[in-house]
Amino acid sequence: MFEDGMSYPVRGEWFGRTVIGGLLFLFSVLLIPAFFAMGYLINVLKTTVEGAEEPPAFDDWGDLFIKGLVGTVISFVYSVVPFVVFGIIGFVLFGIVGVAGGAGGNGGGIVAGLGLTAIMLLGVLFLPVVFLVYYMVPAALTNYAIEEKLGAAFDFQTIKPILLSSEYLIAVLLPLVVAVFLWIATSILSITVVGLLLVPFLQFYGQVAVFRMFGTAFASVAHKSRAGASSAGVTAD
Repeated sequence: MFEDGMSYPVRGEWFGRTVIGGLLFLFSVLLIPAFFAMGYLINVLKTTVEGAEEPPAFDDWGDLFIKGLVGTVISFVYSVVPFVVFGIIGFVLFGIVGVAGGAGGNGGGIVAGLGLTAIMLLGVLFLPVVFLVYYMVPAALTNYAIEEKLGAAFDFQTIKPILLSSEYLIAVLLPLVVAVFLWIATSILSITVVGLLLVPFLQFYGQVAVFRMFGTAFASVAHKSRAGASSAGVTAD
């Protein structure tokens, strides 16, 4: 999966595709290019699941924009819910600590101490929540890419077996390795102005490789699930 993902971005007419993708990443701060880039990555998921061996071309820009916008909404929804919950809990705990500290006395000190302990525990628990969001979003985006319906991103009945598979876990962990390589390469390129201008193109390459890995894992698990369902149906007959 790793070798396939890393070689995938440079298959076919890779140069022109990389130039376009790199420029979109370069100007993603303007937001609109970021939607096009996200739409393209969603197409990478879709074509990978469909069995394509080369990255998709940059065409139908209207479709790319819509997919990118929907993909951004999906990522935002998955991210904002746990962050809002943690924010509310943290706000309440800070309020309790403040009130208890102002009250003074042994009782107030105990409550304040418990509140601070709860806040630290909340901070520790925040990291697994961040990883959970990172873990779930690619599967949600892939299911949306396949169905091209917003609701598909929240179809947990379909997504659940994907999330619980070893293939998907590996696909989620491998991008961390890619991130290390990209960080090293980015650090080297950033030494010069010319190298710094090449960073967005490197980022595009890395994201295409990572999304290829996500799509490959999703397709593998989905294929096994369909094969298992077909076998069960034949046995039942």
